[in-house]
Amino acid sequence: MSKEQENKAIVGRWFKEFWGNPWNPKVVDNLAAPDILLQYSLHAPRRGRDDVRAFMIAFREAFPDLSFAGTADLIAEGDFVVGRWEGGGTHTGPAFGDFLAGALPAGSGRRMRFSGVTVLRVENGKIAEEIGLDDGVTALQQSACSAQPDCYTAARPQGTA
Repeated sequence: MSKEQENKAIVGRWFKEFWGNPWNPKVVDNLAAPDILLQYSLHAPRRGRDDVRAFMIAFREAFPDLSFAGTADLIAEGDFVVGRWEGGGTHTGPAFGDFLAGALPAGSGRRMRFSGVTVLRVENGKIAEEIGLDDGVTALQQSACSAQPDCYTAARPQGTA
């Protein structure tokens, strides 16, 4: 198997177990590099396994039905793998304050569905970077907070910027 094929297999498993539903929390230790960088346009960058795991736990508590899946074959070149995806979930859980634009109040009931493209770098069989561009405008419009600027500020947990 070529390096590219091996990297696509690693990323395919990551997409399924980290972003799919149900998710497998152990995949972070199994497939992520210790200092992994996870960065998307809607969220603050996350660095390291513990930070990435904490992000996903909070995301899934706020959106219990959260699920993302690939929409095209993965493309690989050297250490890099690119994937297109779509997904989302329904916000029925606690306030979610990880959006760079602010936070959603608890249990808004809003369904968000959006798409994006992600570039992942695989180093020594581990995901070292996952950097994605998501359709944040669509997600924020679906959250209904985009039409209510105070929604984000009011819902942001105390002690966060």
